Amino acid sequence: MELRIFTEPQQGASYDDLLAVARTAEAAGYGAFFRSDHYLAMSGDGLPGPTDAWITLAGLARDTERIRLGTLMTAATFRHPGPLAISVAQVDAMSGGRVEFGLGAGWFEAEHTAYGLPFPSTKERFERYAEQLEVVTGLWGTPDGGTFSFEGAHYRLVDSPALPKPAQAKIPVLVGGLGPKRTPALAAKYADEFNLPFAGVDAAVEQFARVDAACEAAGRDPGEITRSVALVVCVGRDGAEVARRAGRIGREEAELRENGLTGTPAEVVDKLGTWRERTGISRVYLQVLDLADLDHVELVAAEVAPQL
Repeated sequence: MELRIFTEPQQGASYDDLLAVARTAEAAGYGAFFRSDHYLAMSGDGLPGPTDAWITLAGLARDTERIRLGTLMTAATFRHPGPLAISVAQVDAMSGGRVEFGLGAGWFEAEHTAYGLPFPSTKERFERYAEQLEVVTGLWGTPDGGTFSFEGAHYRLVDSPALPKPAQAKIPVLVGGLGPKRTPALAAKYADEFNLPFAGVDAAVEQFARVDAACEAAGRDPGEITRSVALVVCVGRDGAEVARRAGRIGREEAELRENGLTGTPAEVVDKLGTWRERTGISRVYLQVLDLADLDHVELVAAEVAPQL
């Protein structure tokens, strides 16, 4: 099972804060450093303010060497698909082919109104999301020398040169969420990885089964899609350290134990074993909420990862 680091910079982080976590994660042997794509804190003051996801990843592409980089999830409401495909391909080239691309429909209305971004209905957001997946992957997949055209309800491209191309032959695409119908169908069509954020084991079992069924209906082998989850992490060498870390992020320890990966390294390894046995996941994104606590990142790498 691969462990990855997942951060929420909108809650309060500078680029230097994120770089410190990414470099620590790289040195500790994590598989990837991911970040959210939000412009507004969900709680607290969010100081010093938000950082843009793809500008951050462009910087990390040059300031790290080996760790993979990506988003959970880029919001389709923030960007047009043509320029987005250019940005992600450029960051992939800047990183030497280490980018992974998570795309979602967008959901947080307050950040849209705070920064002057349209926030369509749920129906329209999913329509735009589906079209963006088709456009972005279509641009990247167009053969050299060819052109790409698209006529949708929300986006229209005519004879695009479909440049630049990513450094990788194929940038991995992540789709995720608990939607019962459209989400599994989009995953079956586009996803290299399906991610469930902050779900319980039972809900995950049901959703992964829906994705498998959608793959089979589309004539695709479900085994081609990596299964992953994102869970908040709060690990301590003993109970006192667990309690201290829970307090630092403003969460109740009992709630974290129920909904996240919380406890001593041995307790967290046992919980990950249950996840693996019941859901078949092979990748976990550890939501790290105290970005100043680099010892936490190193502890999990040293005492949890080797047991997986």
